[in-house]
Amino acid sequence: MQTTSRLLMIRPSRFGFNEQTAISNVFQISPEANENVQEQVMREFDGFVDMLRENKVLVLVIDDDPEQDTPDAIFPNNWISTHDNGTIIIYPVEAENRRAERRMDIVKAIQGGYRFKHFVDLSFFEHRGQYLEGTGSMVLDREYGIVYASISSRTDEEVLGFAANLLQYEVVSFHATDHEGRPIYHTNVMMCLGSGFALVCLESIHDEEERSRFLSSLIATNKEIIPLSREQMNHFSANALQISSTEGENLIVMSTDAYEALTEAQHSALTRYGRLIHAPLDTIERIGGGSARCMIAEIHTPITTVL
Repeated sequence: MQTTSRLLMIRPSRFGFNEQTAISNVFQISPEANENVQEQVMREFDGFVDMLRENKVLVLVIDDDPEQDTPDAIFPNNWISTHDNGTIIIYPVEAENRRAERRMDIVKAIQGGYRFKHFVDLSFFEHRGQYLEGTGSMVLDREYGIVYASISSRTDEEVLGFAANLLQYEVVSFHATDHEGRPIYHTNVMMCLGSGFALVCLESIHDEEERSRFLSSLIATNKEIIPLSREQMNHFSANALQISSTEGENLIVMSTDAYEALTEAQHSALTRYGRLIHAPLDTIERIGGGSARCMIAEIHTPITTVL
């Protein structure tokens, strides 16, 4: 299954501008002096969770550890992913202050609660200076067994191949850049893939051969391609996620800014694949450099799980 109705989210305790990640994430903007960032972020986070639950989505919220310096803990999808073959994978992350986000109590809560049998820790790649930041680096086509990945300092080709082999996925890799030629730090900033569609900033893939291979893969797997402009990408319109409700309704979740940046034609195209839902995440986007999809770690329960 491409979608799930079960999500993990981390309620931040020390959200802030992360100087370590800002080196590769040009979407981050320093807060204004005397800006009450934590209060604004908590309001946005809680509103986002409430919106998801109102739409009958199961959200497991775990509080961040206030004793740790983890300004990006709100983005758990970069360090953990779950798979319906019963596997949980932990990933190597580039910024040293993000490594404290990986908590075994969270892993055990998911593992025990949903009967995951396999635990794979790839964090040892950090000792080699190689990184792969979960479903930020990898956009997964779970139906067809394909991982799409934009190569950057946070997405190493060797680790990507290792993870893809582990999952028995085919790799479609490429290089995506912003308007100044800088690598886009995460793949899920420039593309969103769901069952039947791909929302993607094609302008960001400059190499014609890479773009052709990328498009051929989407076409071969029966995806309707919904192009985004660079400006829409900058509003995090690609940082969306197709999920499902407990009643089986397909939903596409994004921020309000991302939603408003889309045209009516794009809204219409997307609604063929799910009802669009959104919440304001302005402060999180501006200071954290990530949006709705980054805040969600999907829980794809093992197919043998009995609920």
